[in-house]
Amino acid sequence: MPLELSVLDQSPIAEGTTAEEALANTVRLAQFVEELGYKRFWVSEHHDTNSLAGSSPEVLLGYIGAKTSRIRIGSGGVMLPHYSAYKVAENFHVLAGLAPGRVDLGVGRAPGGMPRATMALHDGKQRPIDRYPEQIDELLGYLHDALPPVHPLYGVKATPIVQSPPDVWLLGSSSETAKLAAEKGLPYVFAQFINGDGGEAAMRLYRERFAPSSYLDKPRSMVAVFAVCAESEEKAEWIAGSLDLTLLMIEQGMAVNGIPAPEQAAAYRYSPYERQRVADNRRRMIVGSPARVKDELYRLSEAYETDEIMLVTITYDFHDKLTSFRLIAEAIGG
Repeated sequence: MPLELSVLDQSPIAEGTTAEEALANTVRLAQFVEELGYKRFWVSEHHDTNSLAGSSPEVLLGYIGAKTSRIRIGSGGVMLPHYSAYKVAENFHVLAGLAPGRVDLGVGRAPGGMPRATMALHDGKQRPIDRYPEQIDELLGYLHDALPPVHPLYGVKATPIVQSPPDVWLLGSSSETAKLAAEKGLPYVFAQFINGDGGEAAMRLYRERFAPSSYLDKPRSMVAVFAVCAESEEKAEWIAGSLDLTLLMIEQGMAVNGIPAPEQAAAYRYSPYERQRVADNRRRMIVGSPARVKDELYRLSEAYETDEIMLVTITYDFHDKLTSFRLIAEAIGG
């Protein structure tokens, strides 16, 4: 089965560097992986963090779209309960008008940040997460000018009206989103890089319960996973130490003022419990030489029964990141 590769970039800020550098690196990465033949380039939404610069995917995508020409661009994702479905539809109609036929709108229900950021996004009001399924229906109605006549805002159009509206994907890390995507007849992405357990069962549930819709006639899925590839196993492990330590620090509520260097990760004195947590988190990652990463990607493809995998790569050194994506593309293409 041929394997298609895509990229999700979170615009990580390496310790000692700036947000401006991180955003410039994201744009450069999009251009780089486009030349390598990757299918999609998505950007994420995170709030109130010193380690990730991507807080506004719709703004970043407008710039990336102007700097690329072929690769599909999209959000991974817009955290829909924070926003008006109407405004999200307008934002992505503009993007689809600027980059016709190559815009994806991935949406999720996670907060994308700590509770204080959620409070700021909602002016202190409660986040309406219970309306998420209804918001998806509204979003689709606005995107395709198909609000039902019974809707109180029937007739309102999300302008500009474009010839190729964005494809909507539901993003999740549990079976609940899998069931929702199946019920709505929409494409589904399981975020294994967020949750290393239960992904195969969630994807199986999605396929079993999928109901064809006017948007999709059969299940369409991806799995997203952390990936670090280098010329040797030893070098890949060294580079991935930065991500190991970052995830551990986030879990334990420690201040993360940028992605730490591999030297800092190697010098960190891990307790037995912390070493176990690092091992557990490796279920969210694929780390190794090109041959090993290729084998693991095909194993993941078979386990999830999908022919597209989205890679999330966080390194301290941006050149290590570029090398990782190049080696993986060469390994899969070869």
